[in-house]
Amino acid sequence: MIIRVLLQVVSCPCALGLATPTAILVGTSLGARQGLLVRGADVLERLASIDHIALDKTGTLTEGKPAISSIASFKYKDSEILQIIAAVESTTSHPIADAILNKAKSLELSISVTKRQLTEPGFGTLAEVDGLLVAVGSLEWVHERFQRRTDRSDISKLEHVVHQSSEGITPSNYSKTIVYVGREGEGIIGAIAISDSLQEDAEFTVTRLQQKGIRTVLFSGDKEEAVATIAKSVGIEKEFIKSSLTPKGKFGAISSLKAAGHHVAMVGDGIPNNNLTRSALK
Repeated sequence: MIIRVLLQVVSCPCALGLATPTAILVGTSLGARQGLLVRGADVLERLASIDHIALDKTGTLTEGKPAISSIASFKYKDSEILQIIAAVESTTSHPIADAILNKAKSLELSISVTKRQLTEPGFGTLAEVDGLLVAVGSLEWVHERFQRRTDRSDISKLEHVVHQSSEGITPSNYSKTIVYVGREGEGIIGAIAISDSLQEDAEFTVTRLQQKGIRTVLFSGDKEEAVATIAKSVGIEKEFIKSSLTPKGKFGAISSLKAAGHHVAMVGDGIPNNNLTRSALK
């Protein structure tokens, strides 16, 4: 029977010549309807050799729909801190910025017009608000923007308060990002905790990849403790977590894996390179 089939294929190769591109066309069309775009058949061929998959955290393992869970400041009301941060974030386009602006709008807070905006991807945003420079972003980046800097012990207290006051957050099911705000002449004046829920099928997806012999690596610009919580929830080992990465740092990590001889795929949108396309983990 096997010999007979082989003879038929050899004598009439048109079947393979027609079936293969037809199957690829149908498969990619079905994928497109589900939001999965495939650039070409060569991509599918390369995908078969993948042994490492790098995953973005926000919007890939998490839902990508962050919301404010707490606000902390030793000097100002929550609404005042939110108002200041919203003014700066109104100049950017990012899920965290959307969460801050949505919260400010829900409370009907007025948002000041900003000047001299500057954004450093992966670090933060600087803008002039009501005549004073305001920085919003990661702790170290904000801390270094101003000559007058907040005492480290006060920053630790602020961080503790914003972590402890989060409302209704289950650590195993949520990723928490802390965004700091500093102002000219004052240093760091407040912080906001942004929480994002884990996708319900994230653990299953990571497990299936690992069962197929594909190593999963988690990339994030967040601090290690925030990334470690999500990694533990989905079954990614600590040694395969890379935290506090800028977009450029993620690209460097991908390059290092490739230089070590690995075939790598990236799932997410945190890489500034045209050869790495955006996809979604569903």
